[in-house]
Amino acid sequence: MADKSERDERRRRLEAWRASDRVLWRASADQRVGERLAALAADAGGVYDLDEWTDIYGGGVVAEVERRAADLLGFPAAAFFPTGTMAQQVALRCWAGRTGNPTVALHPVSHPELHERGAFGAVSGLRTVHPTDEPRPATAQEVRDFDEPFGALMLELPLRDAGFVLPSWDELVEVVDAARERDAVVHFDGARLWECTTHFGRPLDEIAPLADSVYVSFYKSLDALSGAVLAGPEDLVDEARTWRHRYGGQVFQQYPAALSALLGLERELPRLPSYVSHAKVVAAALREGFLEAGVPWSRVHPEEPHTHQFQVWLPYGADALNDAALRQSEETGVTLFRRWFTDRCPPGVSVTEVTVASEGLEWTGEDVRRAVGAFVERVG
Repeated sequence: MADKSERDERRRRLEAWRASDRVLWRASADQRVGERLAALAADAGGVYDLDEWTDIYGGGVVAEVERRAADLLGFPAAAFFPTGTMAQQVALRCWAGRTGNPTVALHPVSHPELHERGAFGAVSGLRTVHPTDEPRPATAQEVRDFDEPFGALMLELPLRDAGFVLPSWDELVEVVDAARERDAVVHFDGARLWECTTHFGRPLDEIAPLADSVYVSFYKSLDALSGAVLAGPEDLVDEARTWRHRYGGQVFQQYPAALSALLGLERELPRLPSYVSHAKVVAAALREGFLEAGVPWSRVHPEEPHTHQFQVWLPYGADALNDAALRQSEETGVTLFRRWFTDRCPPGVSVTEVTVASEGLEWTGEDVRRAVGAFVERVG
C-alpha cells in the first residue's frame, strides 16, 4: 500500500498534468470522479438509448458492446470481460482443453509474464515458454524451430514492453502459419490492436481473424472506464462465458463501462490513424530536439513508431528526469513527458513511454523541439 508521501506525490503529478495547457495526451485516469461521471452522462445518449433498462449479468448495453466488437473484429461472437487479465486466462484455458496441451508460447516481456503475477500458472494451470527473448516479436523460424511442443501461440500486438513494436504484415502471416504447422492455435493479445491498422495496412476484420481468438481492451486506447472482450468462434465464446462466471467475472451491472466502451468505438477508434501518423512527427522532432539540446545520447524507439505510442531512452537517472518533467509541467504548463523508469534499463539509463492522442495533434515539430529544450534545461 502506498504511503502518504507516495500518495501526495501522485496527487501533485495529477494536479500538474491536469493544469497543463499543452499535453501530448490526457489519460482518463487523470480526471476527477465528478468530471468523468458528468462527461459519461452527457455523451452516452449519443451511442445508446438511455431509456433502455440497465444490464443484469450481461444483456442490454453489454450485449451491444459484444455485438459491435465481434463485427469490427470479424468474428462470429464476443464476450465482455471486466479485465483483459481474466479474458486471456479464460481464452488460453479453453484452448488448452481443446488442444490437450496447457503450454502457451509467448514473449518473455508480454503482459502475462511481466504484469500479472504469474496468473497463467497460479490460477489457470498453464505453463509458458518463450520462442525468443530478443526485444522484438518472434519470427516464423523461431516458432518452427522451438524445441518443445506448445498448444497455443500468444502474440501481443503491439509488444508494448519492447517498445510497442509490430512485425510486418507478411511476417505476422508467416508466424501464424508456422504455429499452425505445429498444430498450435493462435491467440492475439490485442490490448492495443485497435491502432495496428495503419502499420499493417489492413482493416481490423482482416487482421484479427488471422488468429483463432483475440482479446481487445477498451480503456487502453479507446478511453473507456474499463472492460475488454474476447472474440472468437461461437463455441469457444460460449465456453468462455462459463469460465467467466467461475472466475468471478459475471458482474451484476456494467453499464458505465459498457457505455464508455461504445463511446470509444464511436469517437476514438476512427481517430487512431491520425494519432499514429502524428506520432511519427513527434518522434522525429524529439530526436532532433535532443541533438539540439546537446544530450550526449538518446534513443527514440522505434525510430518511426509503429503505433501512436513509443519509447524514449535517456542517459540519466529516473529521479532527475521525473523531477524535470514535473517541474516543466508546473512551471510552464507544458507536459512533454510523464513518468520515467529504470526497469530493464542499463545502469544510468531511464525510459519513458510517449503517447500521442487528440491533444498531441496540435503540436508542431517546432513545439516539440522547444519543449525538449525546456525539459533538458531542467534536468541539470
